[in-house]
Amino acid sequence: MPATEKRIALLIDADNAPASKIEVILAEIARHGVANVRRAYGNWKSQHLVGWEKCLHTWAIRPIQQFAYTSGKNASDMAMVIDAMDLLYARNLDGFAIVSSDADFTPLVMRLRNDGLAVYGFGMEKTPQPFVRACSTFLYLEKLGEPEDDGDNGTRRARTTAELQHDADLVRLLRGAIDATQGEDGWSKLGSVGSHINNQGSFDPRNHGYRKLSDLIEAVDLFEVRRQGQVIEVRIRSTRDARGQPAARPVGRAGAGGASAAAEAAKAPARAAPKAPSKAGRAKAATKRAPGS
Repeated sequence: MPATEKRIALLIDADNAPASKIEVILAEIARHGVANVRRAYGNWKSQHLVGWEKCLHTWAIRPIQQFAYTSGKNASDMAMVIDAMDLLYARNLDGFAIVSSDADFTPLVMRLRNDGLAVYGFGMEKTPQPFVRACSTFLYLEKLGEPEDDGDNGTRRARTTAELQHDADLVRLLRGAIDATQGEDGWSKLGSVGSHINNQGSFDPRNHGYRKLSDLIEAVDLFEVRRQGQVIEVRIRSTRDARGQPAARPVGRAGAGGASAAAEAAKAPARAAPKAPSKAGRAKAATKRAPGS
């Protein structure tokens, strides 16, 4: 095993995780390191966990039996937390992968990260946000397909541009990261943007249907992207650049010049010319001027 390869403990809350996703979960963990500890917790006498039985043997996952001491209570959570703390104090791991959709594990994740360990979370889209954001990264299992059946790294349908632009949290996150890392010319290196986002909390572009952050930023269509060799830079698209130059002001309002006066004069009704006197009128006027009249 390479010296730089991370050692990761995989802890599965079998009561709150689908067995059908174990292969893609292990494939994702392999991107970060080796899962040398693999445990699944639950009451294995329950019919609810029948689907996990084949997975345990196939993928060398150790089942941890935990009886339900009280009806309606899940005792597996406590057993899983105790084991996680024992593994933490052993000081021979670099990270944890927690598979669950239960927000009760949020304090555990915070404690593990407090000791500097990475925590990779996996759960359904119903997972409460406190648990999602507490993890170093969190992947929604609905967004991940079987690796051998999907040529796009297991990601499902990508969200449309309209859907992305209406996601206020996503747009605010991207804008804030680009604004915080931009240089004097307004451009930000994509690597710096990604690091800034990850430092704030759990984020993965695959949850939005895109394999890479650059693909997601281009799909949002609110940012400019330029490539110079292997370097990718992004910046916030200005309203002026997006819509062109401001519209010109109407000619008639540009001062009190002749153009404005001519326009106003053209709109004003023409003054009526004086009427010429009729023949009867001229005769009557001549009679008044005649002597003796």
